[in-house]
Amino acid sequence: MRIAISTGGGDAPGLNAVIRAATLSALERGWSVMGIKRGYAGLLGEDEVIPLTRESVRGIGHLGGTILRTTNRGNPFSFPVQQADGSWREIDRSDEILENARNLGIEALISIGGDGSLAIAQRLVDKGMRIVGVPKTIDNDVAGTVTTFGFDTAVATAIEAIDKLQTTAESHDRVLVLEVMGREAGFIALHSGVAGSADVVLIPEIAWKLEHVCEAVMERDRRGRKFAIVVVAEGAKDEGGHVSLIGDSLPGQAPRIGGVAHNLAKAIQAKTGKECRAMVLGHLQRGGMPTGYDRLLATRFGGAAAQAVADGKWGHMVALQTPHIVTVPIREAIREPRRVDPSHDIVQTARRTGISFGDR
Repeated sequence: MRIAISTGGGDAPGLNAVIRAATLSALERGWSVMGIKRGYAGLLGEDEVIPLTRESVRGIGHLGGTILRTTNRGNPFSFPVQQADGSWREIDRSDEILENARNLGIEALISIGGDGSLAIAQRLVDKGMRIVGVPKTIDNDVAGTVTTFGFDTAVATAIEAIDKLQTTAESHDRVLVLEVMGREAGFIALHSGVAGSADVVLIPEIAWKLEHVCEAVMERDRRGRKFAIVVVAEGAKDEGGHVSLIGDSLPGQAPRIGGVAHNLAKAIQAKTGKECRAMVLGHLQRGGMPTGYDRLLATRFGGAAAQAVADGKWGHMVALQTPHIVTVPIREAIREPRRVDPSHDIVQTARRTGISFGDR
């Protein structure tokens, strides 16, 4: 059998570990393995399709990023094409994917990606392509799995930042606002904020109000704690449902969310009179070596994906349902994205220990 592997969407620590494990597991079965560059671009003639061998995956398990590169643009069902007049339109190039895969002798595909990539995979499955999915996102927002690789590393990076901000904030009696990733899901902000002993945690699932955020800051001030740490997910919504946007989006991309930390720091300083600073952690959360937990989970996912191919589990993705790795239908996993449950015990524990979510 000849299989292919692709990585799509935002990069996440652990992608290379998945590629390595899936490749080695396939080679052990006597299969040949191809790597599709930049999502599906390699199958659209926009990039390469390369052989994956033991040599090409040697020593990559601890590396961040992906040797196949990735993209969050180029959906083959809505592929952006620039016209002669400079305008853009979208065309369906999905048939090219199937035809070029057949021409290359590719009999099955392991698609590693988040909800967007998995949704594309499901549509290709509906057209007859044999695909097994591997969930990937630092946001931890794919349903059907307890967690996704990359999330633990992103949280660890955010916690390290919070730890360092604590000391400088206390030294200057400042309020420091740290913006972490999380367009629609607040898992990174919640886990890092609680573990890092932040004072305020703002997430998309719980609408916040400036007055409540400022009251939490001033309550600390009255108790003699003249500094505060606010952790905010980039997609956190205020009581009016508004999110901060920065710049214009590129063709085929969703609006660029961000800038909430700077806006919030200005607002807190204006209302409380306390000196505020903002920091955007940004793509630091995506880069660097994966934690041991993420390396192990990614390796388990890669090996399980090859097994799912052997079992003919087309249209399924591998998932962690502690303590086992199982397969679940992609269609079910993407039906409703995973979000922070405001009644979850982590949220309740945070409230009991005095962390404010800006809603009361």
